[in-house]
Amino acid sequence: MHAVRAAIAAAFALLPLAAAAQSAPQIEVLRVTKIADNGEGSLRWAIERNNTAPGRFRIEIDPEGAGPHVIKPSSPLPAIKGPVRIEGTPWRRTGAFVAIDGAGFIEDKGQRTCAGASPGQYGANVRTTTNPGLAAVDTQGVEIRGLEIRNFCIGVLIHRASGNTVEDTRIVASRGGAGVMLTGDDGNGGSTATTTMHNKVQRNEFVDNGDGLELTRGAAFNLVANNIFRSTDANPEPSQGIEILLGHDNTIVGNRFEGYSDGIQVNGGNRNYIGGNVFTDNALALSMTGEGNVVHGNTITGNAVGVALRPAARMGITRITHNVIHSNGKDVLRCWSGGSCDPKLRRGGIIFGIPAQEHAAYVGERGGGVPVDPSKLTRICPDGEPECQGPPNHGIAPPVIEKVVRDGTKLTATGRVQTSVPLGATVELFGNRNTGDTEGEVFLGETRVSANSQSTFTITVDAPIGSVPTGFTATVTTTDGATSEFSRPIGLSD
Repeated sequence: MHAVRAAIAAAFALLPLAAAAQSAPQIEVLRVTKIADNGEGSLRWAIERNNTAPGRFRIEIDPEGAGPHVIKPSSPLPAIKGPVRIEGTPWRRTGAFVAIDGAGFIEDKGQRTCAGASPGQYGANVRTTTNPGLAAVDTQGVEIRGLEIRNFCIGVLIHRASGNTVEDTRIVASRGGAGVMLTGDDGNGGSTATTTMHNKVQRNEFVDNGDGLELTRGAAFNLVANNIFRSTDANPEPSQGIEILLGHDNTIVGNRFEGYSDGIQVNGGNRNYIGGNVFTDNALALSMTGEGNVVHGNTITGNAVGVALRPAARMGITRITHNVIHSNGKDVLRCWSGGSCDPKLRRGGIIFGIPAQEHAAYVGERGGGVPVDPSKLTRICPDGEPECQGPPNHGIAPPVIEKVVRDGTKLTATGRVQTSVPLGATVELFGNRNTGDTEGEVFLGETRVSANSQSTFTITVDAPIGSVPTGFTATVTTTDGATSEFSRPIGLSD
């Protein structure tokens, strides 16, 4: 009897699952078989039909005939309603992209090709949401894969939309907002919280976009991973690889940034994690304001400035830890709404007080058509005191390394933190192949400055296998996450 009751109970337990399986809609494939802009089998037709019943369809773009295949819409495509997957199926078979090209309705007017939201403004790094290639607006669950999207003002617009994915796609020559724009813009330039979250942008190639990607106006908890952001000499406005403007809690990992004014520019974004990326040939590899941002485990080489910490109306806090930072200080003058074209700019691995567009000391382009009133530009202390902005990260002074000795396979560094550094701070020790190098080529180890140490520290580490460093530097990070510039370098003691 017990066995019968158990069997009946189990059968009833399965009924909801069976009912759910029966009620789940069958996915119907909408096949894009032609490159024409209208009619059955076109991309426009597929998006319009999908939007009548989101969640019912999958769009497969596989034009007939030999490639390469280029779809040139004659006007903006409808915004896509999710959930739906849009995929270029040749990419899955052979790695070849189907292209969606904005040249069919966007006239090339150089820097003025794409108008901003504010009258008279244009080009990269001004606020806009117009003329995207593909757009997900006020929706969720849109997946884009296996396409080349080129010559639009915005390649892919994700606007007040969550849970969307852009992956395995090539985005080229976006002349307005960005290659991919994730924004919570409320329509008037304000931010909206919780509308643009949990999106993924991964394994894409961004080439010669004004901004590669933007996370703006409330975009939060998004993942940007394993992409290439590359600007070449063909890019008329090499602005930012990624701009984060009032975007928070985003994760940016495993990407490569090269050839931009700023590899990553954070403007008032908080608690963003930037880890395991590579930066090279940028004016500023990273330029930072905001609170609680973390720069961890990146390789930062061959830039004018590695990590530029910028003054702001509110003190910025950036933790810079366990990175490989060396061979910066290059003569890279690139300044499209960021970076710098100042030949006298102080350069190096970690630099405090780098000016941004709102500062009088900034040398560079402030944005196409953006009005500039010199009387309203902000000054950086001590210039213009008392009406000036102080240094970021509390202006924390770097530590002083007093001696580094070698004993067999051990290296021991001793030194002190300066009086402005609170006890409990963490000192990181770095090694360099050349004694006079002023950055941090190899992270060697770290220690905390305890309350009974009288501000002195000792770090003992294993010597790296292979070439033992002959020069050493250090940074110090306070308990609230503010990291100093690099210390003055020191060589091995006899």
